[in-house]
Amino acid sequence: QVRLVESGGGLVQTGDSLRLACAASGGSLSNYAMAWFRQGPGREREFVAGISWNGAHVDYVDSVKGRFTVSRDNAENTVWLQMNRLQPEDTAVYRCAATYDTYSGGSYYYPPPRLSRKYDYWGQGTQVTVSS
Repeated sequence: QVRLVESGGGLVQTGDSLRLACAASGGSLSNYAMAWFRQGPGREREFVAGISWNGAHVDYVDSVKGRFTVSRDNAENTVWLQMNRLQPEDTAVYRCAATYDTYSGGSYYYPPPRLSRKYDYWGQGTQVTVSS
């Protein structure tokens, strides 16, 4: 059972940066594709960014491309989301999620899915609030 814990959220102003971390325990993240999702007030849960088990493939929702960067260190069992030039519309609870990749450890990978139902493990989330 993989346990995910997010950290790094907070209250910032428009244009500021934050770096979220997702730390795993109970299993090795090197077996999982990872993603960040967010849910703002009155909004549906949204895929934000994803990264394959080996870091070779990353994917972003259009609204964060060029501002957010997802990365991982499997040795540290941690995934990060660097968020720059934050905007009020980025205000949300951010959650990391893991989905097992049967290709992990080999030469191939599955791209991280954008569908939340594809993910097996979820963190509790960290609040990001961007004031205007």
